[in-house]
Amino acid sequence: MSDTEFDIFLVATPGLEAPLAAEAAALGWHGVIQPGGVTIRGTWPDVWRANLMLRGATRVLARIGGFRAMHLAQLDKRARKFPWADLLRPDVPVKVETVCRASKIYHAGAATQRIERAISEELGAPIAADAPVTLKARIEDDLVTFSIDTTGGSLHKRGHKEAVAKAPLRETMAAMFLAEMGFDGSQTVLDPMCGSGTFVIEAAEIALGLVAGRSRGFAFQKLANHDPATIARLVSATRRDTPTRFFGSDRDPGAVRMSRANADRAGVGQIASFDVGQIADLQRPDCPRGIVILNPPYGTRIGNKGPLFGLHAQMGEVFRTRFHGWRIGIVTSEAGLAKATGLPWQAPGPIVAHGGLKVRLWQTGPL
Repeated sequence: MSDTEFDIFLVATPGLEAPLAAEAAALGWHGVIQPGGVTIRGTWPDVWRANLMLRGATRVLARIGGFRAMHLAQLDKRARKFPWADLLRPDVPVKVETVCRASKIYHAGAATQRIERAISEELGAPIAADAPVTLKARIEDDLVTFSIDTTGGSLHKRGHKEAVAKAPLRETMAAMFLAEMGFDGSQTVLDPMCGSGTFVIEAAEIALGLVAGRSRGFAFQKLANHDPATIARLVSATRRDTPTRFFGSDRDPGAVRMSRANADRAGVGQIASFDVGQIADLQRPDCPRGIVILNPPYGTRIGNKGPLFGLHAQMGEVFRTRFHGWRIGIVTSEAGLAKATGLPWQAPGPIVAHGGLKVRLWQTGPL
């Protein structure tokens, strides 16, 4: 396998590029933040490790090469000479997606057809809309750049969560919000509106040193240079013990059942506990002070926000009176709701795209 380094683009949830860069740095990569993600340099083992280890990336794109092309005939000729067989397999279908910007080749559909034909006729690989491998072609200023999506299904799909609540927070976002609160695996985490348990399970996995992608498959496993032995070594990272415990509660018994089942599938059920309960009845657990973090309802229409102000005021009162020394974090799209808690917020975090909404993390210092 070539040990030549190339660009690897780690796709981030918009607004969470900075914590993703910090996570990459902690794993030994020097990342350059760009809109929508972080670029690192590395080899194919770095691609595999990034997919398996990173908790904040949504996908990993490997930049595999390119050439200049001023017109479609030139694109066709050079695409046929590209060394597809180094990475693509003739027995694995491929999908091609093309973007054209400020180039003489401006018709993305026509460019896609030329690249697809080159791959199918020179390599023999079938072209399919639902292919497990996606080749991304970017034509900008007459420079054609090829990248392979090495991930497949988004990395927030860890592979062990079958049940999800309404409007779930993605695991990738939960991990980055925890990081922004300084969570390193050693602090207790409590989510009193846990839904399907994302914050609690993610925190428990980090504390146990579990590999994020251990339970799922990846597109890179369909490439010609896939090395199962190396992947197996990466996945079998040693699980560590932790004295820390993690807590979730929800007023919905169905959500609590869901969270327990998800935690058991993730292998963290022994350190993560979930109970049915209203926010008004929330009590501080008998453990060292830690982090309360939650994604409370924030209402998408003006008409249904009224009761939420009362709920947030109640939340603030519970945290102030029962959680002295704890740090509080709330993910919300509504600054007014955060302020209704009456908590001493620091400056809110960057705007983050979440399911068509723009949310931010609001956090306090120790109460």
